Amino acid sequence: MNCEKLRNFLNSNDSFCRHCSIHLTHVAPGEATAELEITSDSMNSRNVVQGGAIMTLADFAFAGAANAHGHTTVSTGVTTHFLRPGTGRKLFARAKALHHGRTTCLYQVDVTDEQNELVASASVSGFTISPAPVIED
Repeated sequence: MNCEKLRNFLNSNDSFCRHCSIHLTHVAPGEATAELEITSDSMNSRNVVQGGAIMTLADFAFAGAANAHGHTTVSTGVTTHFLRPGTGRKLFARAKALHHGRTTCLYQVDVTDEQNELVASASVSGFTISPAPVIED
């Protein structure tokens, strides 16, 4: 799997993440990082990053890491624990595989702020819907 090509494809073709100012910065089998540029559109009524934006950031990092194995994989469930408000200019998500089997997978995704403080921790489960990759090499 050409991970750079996959990263570019996902960044270019995920309209919702582009709309939310979220992009992948690193993709490899079983691991990925993504960033959320915090804008006024990211904020909730308490003027901190909206929980759905944080969950989208975590899910996108999962997508990069899981699909880098070369099989089309989608998330089937996300459990997110919010630990502190998302503030500053950027948030960062780091996805790491806990298990990546033939059809199912489980990833841990930690979301941190610019001071490397843990903002949220997510557990993302996934399912391989096709043995074919998202993109051809």
